Amino acid sequence: MAVSMETAWIGLMFKDNEEVNSGPETGDHRTSKHHSEEERPSPPSAAPHQTNVMKLEVKIELLKFFFSFLNALFLVLGLSVGGCGIWILLGSGSFLNVLPSDELQVVAMGLLMIGAVVVLVCLVGCVGSSSESRFMLVVYCGFLIVLVLGQLFVMLLLLINRNKINQALTETVQKIIFDYGNSSDINDRMMDAMQKTGRCCGLNGASNWLGNSFVQTLNLSAPDVLPCSCFESHSPSFNSSWCSENPEFLSAAIGGGATVFKEGCSGRLQNWLQENILTIISMDVILILLQMIDVAMAASLYQMFGKKAALKRDDQLFDEGSDADSNLDGEQNYAFAHPDGEESELHRTNLINHQDHAVHGAGPPRGPAFRGQE
Repeated sequence: MAVSMETAWIGLMFKDNEEVNSGPETGDHRTSKHHSEEERPSPPSAAPHQTNVMKLEVKIELLKFFFSFLNALFLVLGLSVGGCGIWILLGSGSFLNVLPSDELQVVAMGLLMIGAVVVLVCLVGCVGSSSESRFMLVVYCGFLIVLVLGQLFVMLLLLINRNKINQALTETVQKIIFDYGNSSDINDRMMDAMQKTGRCCGLNGASNWLGNSFVQTLNLSAPDVLPCSCFESHSPSFNSSWCSENPEFLSAAIGGGATVFKEGCSGRLQNWLQENILTIISMDVILILLQMIDVAMAASLYQMFGKKAALKRDDQLFDEGSDADSNLDGEQNYAFAHPDGEESELHRTNLINHQDHAVHGAGPPRGPAFRGQE
């Protein structure tokens, strides 16, 4: 009788355990599962992250376009400045080529170096923006700062030594007047071009030609013999570039001329020099402004490239996390889902009661699952 009672109690215990473990989700079990589903975090959505990346890429592409456009302007102006330096150093037919001024030579070399560095800087900037290299953008900004300092030095040198350059130019013209007819053809043609274009004669007037080496041999007291370029109209001699309004001096070496230009070429020469100086300074100022804009755009690209790299790293982490979540088993261990651990304690109590009664043959189990059956 005792054995049958014990067997009945054991059967009831297993039946209750099965109802608790596999029966309908009621009471604490359903509440525990509900809490578990609520507390489980939902996977983050990738849509906002991808939208931010796309917006950033659009901004970067627009900034790259304007950056390349400014670099193209920068390159053209830089080549123009370098061309001015080459023109001063090597060009022919200009008074600047014969100036014995050390300051002007320094200016010419400075302009040439600026042009060469501009080409290099533009190349670095284009490669840095297209490859999205932050290091090359830093190098680009460093070169730009050096260029700005060099251009400021050239501008200050031109402005400070403007009077010296003007004085050297005047002395050079006086020397050309003295050697006219006996010097190189380049200097003679340069002087003739200045007088014809400027409709002027001599440095301060026709009397300056009395200091010419050839005119001095004629022992003239007045400028009766002048270069044919000093006349509005002339019929030069076949073997000479000299002309005169006085028929007494007409010969095989001296042709006829009419209407001498009264004004000297000094004012024209100074205006020409000032225009060239202003042109060089204007190009330098425009270059500096473009360089400042380029520095600002390069700094913006530097920040955007860094932000884009960070977003890409976050995107990779997000993808790895999504893959890990997709590999998880969907089944949950609801026996341990309740935050207070009540369900776990219930199973453990029932199991202990079952073991004790099976071994010792004691009375009915006293666990929480059996209290309602006593």
